Amino acid sequence: MKKVLITGAASGLGRALALRFAQHGADICIADINMEGAAETLGLVEQAGGRGWLYELDVRSEANWNALRDEVGQRWQGIDVVVNNAGVATGDRIDAGEWAWWEWVIDINLKGVALGCRTFTPMMKQQGHGAFLNVASLAGLMVAPSMASYNATKAAVVAISETMHFELQPYGIGVTALCPGFFRTNLNHGMKTSDPDMLKFVDKVFAASALDAADIADAGYQALQRNQLICNPHPVGRRAYFVKKYLPWLYRKHVLKMANALKQREDQRNAFKAGADQPLGR
Repeated sequence: MKKVLITGAASGLGRALALRFAQHGADICIADINMEGAAETLGLVEQAGGRGWLYELDVRSEANWNALRDEVGQRWQGIDVVVNNAGVATGDRIDAGEWAWWEWVIDINLKGVALGCRTFTPMMKQQGHGAFLNVASLAGLMVAPSMASYNATKAAVVAISETMHFELQPYGIGVTALCPGFFRTNLNHGMKTSDPDMLKFVDKVFAASALDAADIADAGYQALQRNQLICNPHPVGRRAYFVKKYLPWLYRKHVLKMANALKQREDQRNAFKAGADQPLGR
C-alpha cells in the first residue's frame, strides 16, 4: 500500500488528489490547517477505497513539518509520495496591494513547498525511493500581467522541482511539477487583491474551464508514475507554452495586448473616481 502525504488536502485539488490515490488503495496523510475540511476529505477517501489519517499542518512552520516527519516515521516507517499542494492566490500590479500579501504568498506557495521537500528528502534518501509532486501552475511557465507575486512563487516552485528532479534521480527519487492553468476549484475564494475586477475575471475563467480538479489530479497522478518533470495538463496551456518557446514575438504581442487592456481599465476607473470626487455644483 502506497503511503502518501498531501498538503492542502481539505478541499479543491488537494482533495481530488487524495481521492485519486485512494482509488489505488493508498494510505493517505491528509494534512491541512482546515481540520473540518480535512475530516470531510478523509470520509471521501475511505468511501473511495483508501485509508487515511489527519494532521493539522501549517506549511509555513518548520517545527510543524518536523513534527509531521516524526509522526510519519512512527506510523509508516517511511513514505512513498509527498504532494506539496497547499497554496494561495494573489493578483495585483507590482505597485498595488499590500506588501504583507507578498510575504503571505511567498511563505505558503514557495517556502511551504521548499520545507516539505527539505523535510522528507532525507527519509527518501535513506529508504532509496520516493517521489515528490509539487503543485506549481501554468503561471510558473509563462506570465500574465497583474499577478507578479503569484507568478514569482510558482516560477520558483518549477525551478525547485527541476533542480530536485535531477539532483535526486541518483537516489531513486522522482520529482514532478504539476502546472495547471485555470480550472474549476476554490483557489479564488481566499485570493488577495486590490483590483475590484480581478475576482470577477478569475471567477469567469474558472467557470469557463473544460477541466475540473479531478481532471488535473488524474493528469498529475499519471505524470508522477512516469517521473515526468513538467505536467502541463491543459491543451490550451500546452499550446500557449509552445507559442512562448517557438513564436516569442507572438507571445510578447499577446501579453502586451493584455497589459494595455489592463491599463485602459485602470485609467477608466481612475477617471470615474476623479469625477466622483468632484464637489457638486450649486
